[in-house]
Amino acid sequence: MAPDRTPDDSGSVGDSPFLEAQRAQLLAEREAYARSASSLQAEADQLAQDREPGDVQFDEESGEGDSMNVERERDLVLSAQAMASIEEIDQALARIDQGTYGVCQRCGQPIPEERLKALPYASMCVRCKSGGLGRR
Repeated sequence: MAPDRTPDDSGSVGDSPFLEAQRAQLLAEREAYARSASSLQAEADQLAQDREPGDVQFDEESGEGDSMNVERERDLVLSAQAMASIEEIDQALARIDQGTYGVCQRCGQPIPEERLKALPYASMCVRCKSGGLGRR
């Protein structure tokens, strides 16, 4: 393990106990999302296999469909959302490796540790993420 470093002029926190805890949390969340995405995809695939070839498919024009198709679509959407979360986590892990974790990608200011503890893959500070909605 690399020695602990303090924040430098770029705002990077380096290798610290906080960063190691964040890395562990990110890896645990990544594993959970990967399991969820895989399970949901498998359920969607099974639902597709269970359908009879002549079953009615849902289309917006006729409004026809069935609960199995709705469940399959829901599983596919949830699986895609889990995969998107994995991508965000991978980007956060890369920022840790690059020494830019905890620095807002929009304004370059440090992201508070409280925000990173709550959302470890946050890439922007609250002000930038909200688009400055509180300022008029």
